[in-house]
Amino acid sequence: MAKFLRGLIAAGFGGQGVLLLGQIVAHAAMKEGRFVTWIPSYGPEMRGGTANCSVAISEEEIGSPVIPHPDCLVIMNQPSLAKFEEDLMTGGVLLYNSDLVTYPNPRKDITVVPVPCNTVALELGNEKVANVITLGALAAASDLVSVEGCKATLAELMGKKKAALVEINMAAFDRGVEIARKALGK
Repeated sequence: MAKFLRGLIAAGFGGQGVLLLGQIVAHAAMKEGRFVTWIPSYGPEMRGGTANCSVAISEEEIGSPVIPHPDCLVIMNQPSLAKFEEDLMTGGVLLYNSDLVTYPNPRKDITVVPVPCNTVALELGNEKVANVITLGALAAASDLVSVEGCKATLAELMGKKKAALVEINMAAFDRGVEIARKALGK
């Protein structure tokens, strides 16, 4: 089995874009020359049901995509915090949507970054970019993938089918980077 460099679990309600967030991270890591797996999981309800994905990133081929203890966790709703928080490894990074999730007693052995995704998305004029705000924060708060590589991948993936949305997605990504850097004092 390959030694994982990094592991990510992104979780929330269906329709919040957590699967797309994971796909972008996986594509960015591939562009950086690493091996990846991306595994989605969602309830039968799709939009509004639960959804999560795991991304494994390694310098070697990956024998098993299972990530029992990720080092990065993106939480977009309260049930996902309850389900995944204890699995995050010591020293890991937890980003959560502070508009929908309360985390009154954060673990002391991890880095916690609250991200007001919905508020910022509404300020930008499109509530559907909340996941991209979180993606920017993730890239800035961890070394999972580079900020530049992640942003380039986002532009490429958005540009193919959704050219009209590239500008707002780039603004959302940049705001996420800004939020994480401010929260971490970078």
